[in-house]
Amino acid sequence: MKITNKIIENHGLKKEEYKNIQKLLKRDPNFLELGIFSAMWNEHCSYKSSRVHLKNLPTQGKHVIQGPGENAGVIDIGDDDAIVFKIESHNHPSFIEPYQGAATGVGGILRDVFTMGARPIALLNSIHFGSPTHPKTKNLLNGVVSGIGGYGNCIGIPTVAGETKFHETYNENILVNAMAVGHTKKNKIFYSKAKGIGKSVVYVGSKTGRDGIHGASMASAEFDENSEEKKPTVQVGDPFTEKLLLEACLELMKDDSIIAIQDMGAAGLTSSSVEMASKGDLGIELNLEKVPCRENNMTPYEMMLSESQERMLIILEDGKEQHARKIFQKWDLNFVVIGKTTNSKNLVLKYDNNIEGEIPIDALASKAPIYNRKWVKKKVSKNKFDFKKLKKIKLEDALLKILSSPNHSNKSWITNQYDQMVMCDTVQRSGSDAAIIRIHNKDKAIAVSVDSSANYCKSFPSTGGKQIVCENWRNLIAVGAKPVAITNCLNFGNPENEKIMGEFAECIQGIKEACEFLDYPVVSGNVSFYNGTNNKNIYPTPVIGGVGIIEKLSRPINHNLKKIKSSLILIGKTFGHLGQSCFLKENYSIIEGMPPEINLVNEKNNGETILNLIKKNLVLSAHDISSGGLIIALSEMSMSSKIGVKIEKPKMLRNLNEYFFGEDQGRYVIEIDQKNLVEVEKFLKTNNIYYDNLGITQPKYFEIEGEMKLDINDLFKINEQWYNNY
Repeated sequence: MKITNKIIENHGLKKEEYKNIQKLLKRDPNFLELGIFSAMWNEHCSYKSSRVHLKNLPTQGKHVIQGPGENAGVIDIGDDDAIVFKIESHNHPSFIEPYQGAATGVGGILRDVFTMGARPIALLNSIHFGSPTHPKTKNLLNGVVSGIGGYGNCIGIPTVAGETKFHETYNENILVNAMAVGHTKKNKIFYSKAKGIGKSVVYVGSKTGRDGIHGASMASAEFDENSEEKKPTVQVGDPFTEKLLLEACLELMKDDSIIAIQDMGAAGLTSSSVEMASKGDLGIELNLEKVPCRENNMTPYEMMLSESQERMLIILEDGKEQHARKIFQKWDLNFVVIGKTTNSKNLVLKYDNNIEGEIPIDALASKAPIYNRKWVKKKVSKNKFDFKKLKKIKLEDALLKILSSPNHSNKSWITNQYDQMVMCDTVQRSGSDAAIIRIHNKDKAIAVSVDSSANYCKSFPSTGGKQIVCENWRNLIAVGAKPVAITNCLNFGNPENEKIMGEFAECIQGIKEACEFLDYPVVSGNVSFYNGTNNKNIYPTPVIGGVGIIEKLSRPINHNLKKIKSSLILIGKTFGHLGQSCFLKENYSIIEGMPPEINLVNEKNNGETILNLIKKNLVLSAHDISSGGLIIALSEMSMSSKIGVKIEKPKMLRNLNEYFFGEDQGRYVIEIDQKNLVEVEKFLKTNNIYYDNLGITQPKYFEIEGEMKLDINDLFKINEQWYNNY
């Protein structure tokens, strides 16, 4: 087939990139080779626009075993235990086919974890939809939630935490980010680096079909009016087969049979074979007629680019083929030796003894394009919005408006569709600041949480990047966990747009600063560019997934109030920052101003002090203050426990809306037993922590002295009505 400009364009390659391919090959590529370059050089696989910025992120720390560059990150949690985790995007497929797009996103991230030798123990997600009034939103919401629940529930991994948000910026490009967490022993971690010459390359799992062809390329381009026509590129998942694959792989991993193992994820057989060979500085030869196919007359091109699910590529030690085959046959899975490692440093593709393609491995990997794209800093408006000109609104009315809004309504309609307790190690499920998962048969645990804040990142990206790391850090602190490391999913628009690239660069800078200061390294992640339709890009939406350690699981801390007449203390200073606040958006439809400033010194000091108070058993409950401010945090604590509060007016005369709805950072509400109040206050003063005594807990009523008094049951009904009505 003659390679035309149209064919090159359809493969997502620029003219200059094609010329570079010709130079690397010293000839024109054939159609199969062009497809392979297209798969390996697209944004989703090569990170060609983001690598120059990602290399600045801190990736090492005393708990880090494996940072970015493998299927998932790995951290040491003591006692020879290791936690493996990563987050990935499946945005484009989920917009086109919400159920399968979300389901296969879950399946793919699970394979990233168990290919490292870890048994998955938890799933999380961050999902963003357009305006609830948009005609596509309801169907997309239903499909995505069903897909996440369907896959996770069937394979038997608990979905323990997440976030669901609505904003018109996602009307034509939703975000579906899936995170998986697994547990293994430090001496049983598996990697994807090929070693040795003449070693068997083995295909295991499901048969290959025509689903998902060019899926990675689709994820590296903007949507347009023809997006619906791309449905055939969405993969189809089978959680029951994945369960068999999981068990078969973990069984084989009990001995020393495996040299390297790699999930066939984005770009399928192409990326898995190239990545293994590249890391090992080897060549690889595949006999494609041996690939198990579920459809007739599949071409080498289709086999190499298919993204059919539930498949792995394994390189075995000599003489282990028969042993491994028995295990996979026992689990009723395909096991076929389809090739071998070589010293050629080339990817050689044969079909019926004919060489169909031959490409130097480094041309596909280390010599893939790297772009240092032009970018511009965000211009910050110096015009300050005068919030005092706004029509006055009662505290009670503003609170009820927020609690009944889509982004702050009770999300049990969603979480009830997820099995959160399967495997019996979920100590604390969704609804609190972070979920807690016990390490099986031990008295220690991990805490996990995912967070994003697109409006902060849009208004001032560097501050937004810092803020989202800090909020994730606070969520782990609030349940008594020591934050250890993060994974990130960086969802942005078109990187060829200088403003979008600027948002990315500045967000990365903010993430870097916060991670370095908090000693909170990035161990894995994913970049998702080209999130937009017809040149309309989404808000910058970096999603942070954090993992923390609870060394002794004596009494889980959450934000449920525990008893009547205990003291409530606000940790951190309140300045009443309303720029970019939920208060303005929900009550006035105003999205103005700068996000709140981030004081990393205060963040660290406040958080570590609370962690010490929790270790001393002086905290009954704790809650991070974020979107919606103090009053939302208090109402969430009250509704979740059915215990009321009686809050005094602030002693310093100030605007009540600013005090209660301000979104100043680095703050928590903690509940303290009255008998421990003096000791706690002394400890706070010793550690130079600013705090306010807010009031006490009480039966039945949510009360702010002289301003409002609401029955908690009424508050709860208002909070859950939006999803019920929708």
